Amino acid sequence: MKDISQRTVGIIHAALLTSRAVQPFIDSILPEVKIVHHVDDTVQNSNFACAPGIIPKENFYKFTTYAHMLQGAGVDVILLACSTFNRAVEVARPMITTPMLQIDRPMMDLAVQQGRKIGLLATVPTTVPASERLLRLAAAEAGKDIDVTTVLCSEAFAEIKKGNVARHNELLLREIDTLTKTVDTIVMAQLSMSALEPMLGDCKVPIFNSGRTGFTKIREMLEAME
Repeated sequence: MKDISQRTVGIIHAALLTSRAVQPFIDSILPEVKIVHHVDDTVQNSNFACAPGIIPKENFYKFTTYAHMLQGAGVDVILLACSTFNRAVEVARPMITTPMLQIDRPMMDLAVQQGRKIGLLATVPTTVPASERLLRLAAAEAGKDIDVTTVLCSEAFAEIKKGNVARHNELLLREIDTLTKTVDTIVMAQLSMSALEPMLGDCKVPIFNSGRTGFTKIREMLEAME
């Protein structure tokens, strides 16, 4: 394993919730790497205020600004930890030279390799169009034809916001059990859903979360650097 202890990763969060959700994956996958967090709850608030599929233009500006700030600070990789406006990375790429990653892109790439029928499980309505778009983009770039079954469980997100983690997990495990009967693999759209990982060992199909796959990809990117 290559020494990456001198590397730094900048993470842009659209909500404080995700800054907490990533910590277990940082601890297990990138324990020796310096992490710089940038959190702006106004991004998620304004995203939620819009209809699903609509991202306020100022949020793309904010992401590019924050990415530029992190680039100036000398980070080696910039990670966007929000699924709802994952397109922001694509918008910013022509203006940012530091490598960037959408946290949910690695799991989309893995899912399209596993089969044609893919289940997309989400807990936030505004994330659904963005996650579906990114999943289909991953499939198109891989030359794969996919059939997506999307399940939205908004009640689970309401529970985790109240701190009811057990109820959040219970609701999602029920949806996962139903989905596994009809799909080849499942992707979990919200980073907060990554907490389910230890409970999914006996599932009938591969289930990917953005925490595990995203930070594994970040490590690969850092190890590949000269």
